[in-house]
Amino acid sequence: MLAPASVDDYRLLARRRLPRMLFDYLDGGAFSESTQRANREAFGQWHFRQRVMQDVSAVDTSSTLLGQPVSLPLGLAPMGLAGMLATRGETQAARAAGQSGIPFCLSTVSICSVEEVAEAAPETDRWFQLYVLKDRNFSADLLRRAWQAGYRVLVFTVDLARLGLRYRDVHNGMNGGLSAVGKLRKAADLLGHPRWLSRVALGGKPLTFGNLASVVPSGRKPEDFKAWVESQFDPSVTWKDLDWVRENWPGKLVIKGVMEPEDARSAVAVGADAIVVSNHGGRQLDGAPASLSALPAMVDAVAGECQVLVDGGVQTGQDLVRALCLGANGCLIGRPWGYALAAGGQAAVENLLTNIRYETELTLSLMGKTALDQLSRSDLLSLDELQALSHA
Repeated sequence: MLAPASVDDYRLLARRRLPRMLFDYLDGGAFSESTQRANREAFGQWHFRQRVMQDVSAVDTSSTLLGQPVSLPLGLAPMGLAGMLATRGETQAARAAGQSGIPFCLSTVSICSVEEVAEAAPETDRWFQLYVLKDRNFSADLLRRAWQAGYRVLVFTVDLARLGLRYRDVHNGMNGGLSAVGKLRKAADLLGHPRWLSRVALGGKPLTFGNLASVVPSGRKPEDFKAWVESQFDPSVTWKDLDWVRENWPGKLVIKGVMEPEDARSAVAVGADAIVVSNHGGRQLDGAPASLSALPAMVDAVAGECQVLVDGGVQTGQDLVRALCLGANGCLIGRPWGYALAAGGQAAVENLLTNIRYETELTLSLMGKTALDQLSRSDLLSLDELQALSHA
């Protein structure tokens, strides 16, 4: 491959360069992965109206997310363990986001800490993602650290009451429990990726969960991480706990994982500045609808009271345009930047984002548009509408 041109190209490179366990962790979903597939398929249900003979000599993709100007209404979604995909992976991704003029969201379960990422990428619009843990004092300390490090948007993930069952992770020993033969195969797989071993696992700083170093000292044993997750993620969290979050966070609040109108209205009621229509990339409740399919009802439910973002299956500038036509204010991408990071670090993530921006500009041009605020539902044709036109 001379030059990666698409997310599929970066996925192929990531598959070659990562140990099987890590690639499957990045690439996989819950149960049979039906919702993960549905996320991608949903975008293919919508077709663009092509317009010609319009002046599209100047196309503007800029927008505003959570009060901040962005070059494109897109953000890098939080991704746990991203620092195991490339050397100090979260810092590389944050720098790429900063260079591209879009926000980067750091996961609670990152390898690099909030302080390390802030120091490495001072120009980035930094967001921090939180799971509310049973140890509220520890959670409050995390929020304090994030604020002091310059993070001004909190993404509160609400769809992880329990960790989804991901068969690939079970097969590869991410949850522990491998037989002696399985452990040998795992070791052989790791040794079969010497570049990853030397540059990521053994090169540079030790692998630790930077934000959780006091409670999960090592990042080298995923089964230790899994055990901590199961002991600390709090399945008793309700909307009332948002009062606690508000008391401990003075910045913008985003609720991630909203898929039902009633929950969207509840998010507005507790003062959310934005919601993310998300099924966790198909990694939690398999059988849930595609995020894009749920988007229009969520837009109607919040009635302009907060911004609406969407993730799950977003890979291209055309996907972004479809989501904007359906009422979203912006999108988050997860796996695509993970693939690019594993394939080529910061430079590859920057190239991915450059491609997405160009795809967005090109799509707008061929639709006869020059700015994102010109997009509406009428610029798309559903499959039913397309069929009706073909019979007209």
